[in-house]
Amino acid sequence: MRAEEIQKKKNEQYRERHELAVERLEQIGTERTVPEEYLDYFQKTAAFLLKLENVRQMIVSGQWEQLSLEEMQKINRDLYSDITGADYKKSYGNPAYAAGRFGLETGRLLSLLYAEARAGIPWSFENRIDYLTILSELFIEVYNYFENCLEEGNGPEKDRIRHIIYWYASDYCDVFLADRVLEQIDPEYTFAAELIENSDLDDDRYLYRFGESITENELGTARHLRTLPEETLQKMADVYTEGYRIGFINTGKDLSRKSVVNIRYSLGFEKVIRLAIENFRKMGLKPVIYRAASSVITKREHHRIGYCGAAANPQYDYDHRQDQALFMDKRYIERRLEVMRTVYEQNRELTAQFAGPAVMETFGEAPFSPKTVKEAPAYTPELRKLALEYDSRSGQLTNEYIKGEERSFTIVAYPVPEIGPDYPEIFNQVIRINTLDAKLYERVQQTMIDALDQGEYVHIKGAGPNRTDMKVMLHPLNDPARETKFENCVADVNIPVGEVFTSPVLEGTSGTLHVTRVYLEGLQYRDLELVFEDGRITDYRCGNFDSEEEGRRYLSDNVLKNHSSLPLGEFAIGTNTTAYVTAKKFGIEDKMPILIAEKTGPHFAVGDTCYSWSEDIRVYNPNGKEIIARDNSVSLQRKTDISKAYFHCHTDITIPYEELEEISVVTKEGKHIILIKDGKFVLPGTEVLNEPLNRMS
Repeated sequence: MRAEEIQKKKNEQYRERHELAVERLEQIGTERTVPEEYLDYFQKTAAFLLKLENVRQMIVSGQWEQLSLEEMQKINRDLYSDITGADYKKSYGNPAYAAGRFGLETGRLLSLLYAEARAGIPWSFENRIDYLTILSELFIEVYNYFENCLEEGNGPEKDRIRHIIYWYASDYCDVFLADRVLEQIDPEYTFAAELIENSDLDDDRYLYRFGESITENELGTARHLRTLPEETLQKMADVYTEGYRIGFINTGKDLSRKSVVNIRYSLGFEKVIRLAIENFRKMGLKPVIYRAASSVITKREHHRIGYCGAAANPQYDYDHRQDQALFMDKRYIERRLEVMRTVYEQNRELTAQFAGPAVMETFGEAPFSPKTVKEAPAYTPELRKLALEYDSRSGQLTNEYIKGEERSFTIVAYPVPEIGPDYPEIFNQVIRINTLDAKLYERVQQTMIDALDQGEYVHIKGAGPNRTDMKVMLHPLNDPARETKFENCVADVNIPVGEVFTSPVLEGTSGTLHVTRVYLEGLQYRDLELVFEDGRITDYRCGNFDSEEEGRRYLSDNVLKNHSSLPLGEFAIGTNTTAYVTAKKFGIEDKMPILIAEKTGPHFAVGDTCYSWSEDIRVYNPNGKEIIARDNSVSLQRKTDISKAYFHCHTDITIPYEELEEISVVTKEGKHIILIKDGKFVLPGTEVLNEPLNRMS
């Protein structure tokens, strides 16, 4: 049965419950049956849920399509206004405000409930009566409890509120989480795909049908793409889809055995995505285009994985990133894993058809450096350990059914209008960067790899204020005629061209990695420093906060991903000086995505290696040599205890050329082969990379 037919059936099953829930929400607006201090909270939340019902009815009746652009924009702003700008200070979505009104624990729980109500925004646009009913019933159950408290003359107990939320999350795992897994692998879930393929993309109104926050970035992107020639749009789509196809070829994987590709992108790029869908279909691949999760049951902290609009307020997302900490326990984790396994097992054939994600990222937004909000939920050490256990086991489970050695990916990035007044020119430059001469880079990078293959280790030394002083150990070669240590990256899965990379030997890798400013996964870091011993982080700090302890906590949460330490999973040398010069020319160094930034200097990735889950698959460079540096002593533990082999993260940190004094290869005999000196490539055969740098000078 098609997903659409299944959804219609679910909606019918929930219709009577839904009508009763809506009727109850309408009554709450005029009642005074909860303690006075909570009345405003419940009335505002009920009003918001009714607002979602009103939007849903407009969609179903066809009234939405009759609205003007201005009317759609007003509704969109209204749905997100409570958590944006100055309004966030007095929003129940703000844990600090809620805690100030209701006390720390009760405030946190009610703020979580308010955030969960906001998760219903996309469900109203998708006419998910089942989801909206479950959400409304959760709110009504909490409301009823507060009514009982007033009636009995008791104050509300936080443990009772937590109990209600816990059983909502646990009971409905097999609805929300099960559907989430299916959306990621089943092309029958076509909400976004149908909008992309059937909408009038020359009419701004189509953007508001997705139910995401729409800002000038999404509107400006869509409008800019309309100004580009059709052949330019096709070139953008071709680079994206060909990188995906070639990624399978270069890693020796059989794409013909797959039938499903996951497309992830930011709204505004539909003209390119529509062409990409057609390209993928010609390869025999149907698209799955699932939305970034909004519910506490399905989202992964503040990360937005899937298609999405604007982050209405990154601080709001950050404040709620660990809401699970308010109710999570071992039993809940086991429940989630049970649901995942059941869905995968019931859909074995479908999971085997999944080829992997094709990601189109954006960049250019103002760098976000979050504030530490002490009232925001946070994992205790015990809960952090539990969350890491879940990440590990869910990763193993996913790989059991969607095998890493059989899937691939590709990633490309483009700027958004917020990058500044030079946006059109920057956009054109990025198209150029993404389509540079791969053959030229292949040849130059092979020259560099030939030198690196002679080395026992690489020494990286920072210049000026940069305190980097790192020794990175390299794998030995048993047969230099057939083997190599570094991969020659020429724009397949990882667009644009411009790096050579390896998985270092951890033992003996040591020193300090420092960068004055870097932008990672949407967050800004200043004066970032990591200390390594035997390839593992032993100390870390950053200068984002006045308190060093706050800086350590920020890094622990967002770079170490709550692990006590991480290994150095990758060392690479970026060679894309064209991208570097573009960033310098327009003053957007801090806005470049890691995808491009990692090509503009040496970079170090902490976490898993580049070959995680597929280390046993042989990989070859264009010259036919096998890349043997796919493992390290941590990933090798998969052969005895897979839970110790992977961290489910890989964060790249780049040192820009101007912060480099020297990168040299040191041979076993003590010979130093200098690759980069004072920010310039000096190895014979690589000087062509300096041409953009020289023009900038």
